[in-house]
Amino acid sequence: MQFKEIIGQQETKHQLIQMFQQNRLSHALLFLGKEGNGALSLARAFAQYIICDKVNGRTSPQNTPSSVSLFGEEDPITIASPEEDITIDSCGICLACQKAAKLIHPDIHFSYPVITQKTGEKPISTDFIVKWRTYLQEQPYGNKFDWLQYIEADNKQGNITSAECDDINRKLSLKSFEASYKFLIMWMPESLGKEGNKLLKLIEEPPPNTIFLLVAENDQLILPTILSRTQLIKIPALHSSEIATSLINTREIDETVATQIAAMSDGNYREALQQLQHSEDDWELMLRDWLNSIVKSGPVAQVKWVEDISKIGREKQKQFLKYFNKLLEQAIRIRVMGDSFQDASLHANEKQHSINDFAIRFNRLCEIPQQEAIIKELDTASYHIERNANPKILFHALTIKLYHIISNKSVILLS
Repeated sequence: MQFKEIIGQQETKHQLIQMFQQNRLSHALLFLGKEGNGALSLARAFAQYIICDKVNGRTSPQNTPSSVSLFGEEDPITIASPEEDITIDSCGICLACQKAAKLIHPDIHFSYPVITQKTGEKPISTDFIVKWRTYLQEQPYGNKFDWLQYIEADNKQGNITSAECDDINRKLSLKSFEASYKFLIMWMPESLGKEGNKLLKLIEEPPPNTIFLLVAENDQLILPTILSRTQLIKIPALHSSEIATSLINTREIDETVATQIAAMSDGNYREALQQLQHSEDDWELMLRDWLNSIVKSGPVAQVKWVEDISKIGREKQKQFLKYFNKLLEQAIRIRVMGDSFQDASLHANEKQHSINDFAIRFNRLCEIPQQEAIIKELDTASYHIERNANPKILFHALTIKLYHIISNKSVILLS
């Protein structure tokens, strides 16, 4: 993967390149950022940049795939034109880059959460490497939940095991096969328990030209003994404009839709793709039915609504709760900004006008403390959905909680 394939993150890309070019590269880096910001892709691109033959000035007839013709003569080696600055990205065409892009370079090792498939076995990342390669090609911005679903983990929690730590120690003790450096890219080190202490000596005193790239979302869940041995690289959330531009260019969707999705994604490209997948769902109508059943229609309508939403699947349930959360944020924004927000929204499109209108109506239903309480309950519900909670029980309980939160204020929310 090349830096140019990654959405945004220009400052971080520049920082990484400068660290390498100025010989300030630590042997252990922690890429820390929330999901959907491209941290894993940055780690992959950085490793490819460092081993790139052209970046290192090692392109020769021996390591260029097309340098020898059918009859043995040396073909001219393609040299970058003066306009191409190969110092700001890997070339993408040398043999090292091609192997790195396909995740088959022998000096770039990966470690990630895995599951036990058979009782008594000790799984390691290598057991899942074929699925890992396919997964990263299909979902470069995916999260741990996506990966576990991809390997059909069901209710199992993925972990980086003690056997995996032993395998890492073994692999990194070997000399590099082709490149000057060898890498371990560890994704989700939060999944590493106390067995991670097996890696402490290796991380603190690694073999020459060995680099650890840890990619994490929550540093609070990483072993402090490992955290203290890494150099922190903070990966910021993506800008809405960057997400919108990518959706337009890669997914060929309307600019208005792309802008709406980007604004609702909180800098999370994975979330934007999820919204795009469910963009045809009418969350507003579903939310109106739910709120009306709570404040107006009564238990019969509530039971019917819960039955309906329990059938749509976990991902859609999470998207619905995300939509409700965004609407609550919009309602609070309108309440706080007042007339200035109304003036700014005059140029909004029809769908945005509908959202604003719904948010204004919701402000008649709840005050800010109530809205904050609802947001907290929605976040808790999303957390439990990811962990396979029973949807009927969850949404029944959530309906009752919302009734008690808003029972002192009720208005008809129908258009």
